[in-house]
Amino acid sequence: MLYIDQFQTAHPTIIPLKTSEQLMMVKTADIIMADVQQGQLLVYTTAHLIQSKEPLSHLRQRLANLDFVQVSKHAFLNLNHLLSLSDSFSGNMTAVLTNQIKTEVSRKYVKTLMKSLGI
Repeated sequence: MLYIDQFQTAHPTIIPLKTSEQLMMVKTADIIMADVQQGQLLVYTTAHLIQSKEPLSHLRQRLANLDFVQVSKHAFLNLNHLLSLSDSFSGNMTAVLTNQIKTEVSRKYVKTLMKSLGI
């Protein structure tokens, strides 16, 4: 019963991700970021790169966690894996995450990210 409860809480600790070959159980704390590239959802974790066809917005809703912040129209990141932010061109920022993963923070989302960081 405890295992099932992990999927039904407001902040699940494990989330199922469907790939073309299998259903993977992923600890939400291990998710570094999610990004859509060429119609594929790429979920970067501490151990894997998982490809799925799930819409980004659907995954974001299922996570329902304040640690996950939208940083562009096509990506969100886990604040617990954010290592640094630096200015980029035209008001954007570059985020460096765990495992040296980098992503652009669109200027539209910079203010939201800063608010989430308490800045």
